[in-house]
Amino acid sequence: MGEFIRLTAFDGHELGAYLVTPDGEARGGLVVGMEMYGVNGYLQGVCDDYAAAGYLTIAPLLFDRFEPDLTNPYDDAGSRRGKELSAIIDHDQTVLDVSAAIDRVRIAGKVAIMGFCFGGTVTWLASCRCDLDAGIAYYGSNMCDYPDEQPNCPVICHVGDLDTAVPPEDVAAFQERCPEVHWNLYPGAQHGFENSTRAVRYDAAATALARERSLAFLRDQVG
Repeated sequence: MGEFIRLTAFDGHELGAYLVTPDGEARGGLVVGMEMYGVNGYLQGVCDDYAAAGYLTIAPLLFDRFEPDLTNPYDDAGSRRGKELSAIIDHDQTVLDVSAAIDRVRIAGKVAIMGFCFGGTVTWLASCRCDLDAGIAYYGSNMCDYPDEQPNCPVICHVGDLDTAVPPEDVAAFQERCPEVHWNLYPGAQHGFENSTRAVRYDAAATALARERSLAFLRDQVG
């Protein structure tokens, strides 16, 4: 449904991105922040779904500064590599890459960002540092490390109460420091509950409810 294109960040770095154009007039733009596994089939499917809902959707390849077109498998080696890259990434550069994606879909009007895991952290930082109209963070792995950032737009979060990467005590501490951010908690859901390609983590009920809430939020904040 979509296509891979090239973007150029403000510092001259070139990166890939997966872009999906909706049928008819777009409601707005949506940037999708990848998991630490890259812009793989799962993430492309997320982009396709939100484009079908009417949003000009783009997913930048946020590890291109390390290794162009990288996708990590859902196994121990892939997790290890994803965590290594997530730990050394410079988020000042990540924000430049996200800004290039925002600029690409700004033609559609207002722009939101949505991200998963690593991309959830990126969503929070971009919502605080970029020109965005809304942010939706799914279980941002390191989001709670940045409670003193100030969002420039409304932000909602989705997280399961069994998430070990974003445990309830970290969520509570973040909420105390940043009460304007709304967290949706999903009983019995694990980290990565939205990813239907990972059966051991996938929670269909939580996914459906989170997507319903996300679409309603997008309609309210973007169009």
